[in-house]
Amino acid sequence: MRILLTGGAGFIGSACLVALLKRGDDVAVVDAFEDTLYDRHIKEANLRWARQHGHFDFHEVDLRNREAMTALLRHAQPELVLHLGAVAGVRASIAKAPYYFDVNVTGTAQLFELSRAVGVKNYVLASSSSVYGGNTKAPFAEGDPVAHPISPYAASKRAMELMAHADQRIHGGHVTLLRLFTVYGPRQRPEMAFHKFMRLIHSGEAVPMFGDGSTGRDYTFIDDAVAGILAAAQHPDGYRIYNIGGDRVVRLNEAITAIGAVVGRTPKIAPRPQQPSDVALTWADLTRARAELGYNPTTALHTGLTAMWRWYSTQTASAPPSSIDSRGGVQ
Repeated sequence: MRILLTGGAGFIGSACLVALLKRGDDVAVVDAFEDTLYDRHIKEANLRWARQHGHFDFHEVDLRNREAMTALLRHAQPELVLHLGAVAGVRASIAKAPYYFDVNVTGTAQLFELSRAVGVKNYVLASSSSVYGGNTKAPFAEGDPVAHPISPYAASKRAMELMAHADQRIHGGHVTLLRLFTVYGPRQRPEMAFHKFMRLIHSGEAVPMFGDGSTGRDYTFIDDAVAGILAAAQHPDGYRIYNIGGDRVVRLNEAITAIGAVVGRTPKIAPRPQQPSDVALTWADLTRARAELGYNPTTALHTGLTAMWRWYSTQTASAPPSSIDSRGGVQ
């Protein structure tokens, strides 16, 4: 299949890229390398790992660059758009709300417009569990209220969902949105919690714990997330939204302890005030994803952390995310 993959040099995107190449797909990758959350060389390394598993066309292009995207789409003629490209980060979005909306909403709207012009009928888009805001009903089902996001990032993702819904109603085709729940694993971005905690614990520094440690997250191992993304691409059905989670809530203090266990050091804790942009709980109801996509996450937290620690401690350039099995070994 001919696929346009946006954000293909990022954490989740590069893992999907390896899986698509192994499957034999013809992939055109777009990434702007504009993410200010981490250094460019990390994304470049992600692409080097992917290149060991096959050939793909790479384009360093901003989604908002109309001329470049028009030419790219005419050349690639994709049958599927797998749109993972976005500006990420809840806390970082607070100071950059207009930028987040420009990339995540306007960029996506233009991607729909230009790709429709070359005949694309099938889209899979990465949304976020953050759209559920401060919902107290748990687990979160796709039909639950999402009218009150509590960060600009979450608001931009919800706006993207609404724009995608309008586009599908007007133009038809298939648009699948995936609300991803806190993905972790090898190649995770360095500012994300598990990567940061591993680095601090390994170096003997204190881990900042916001609040009393009771906030809970549904953590999703990267291989499970990729499986859900690929399953969604294979089951187009008009406009659909699915939760992609790990099927278990882990409290912040439990997560820090678990990371300390795989690192082999007792974590030092630096208490911090609870952040207003942080929600108390995320927890995915996977009923719909299981029934319609066959999605079934299988990676236990300790197993996933062991794989992540193996990657972190070795930084093995020959082991891309999808080549690390659920036991932490390299396939």
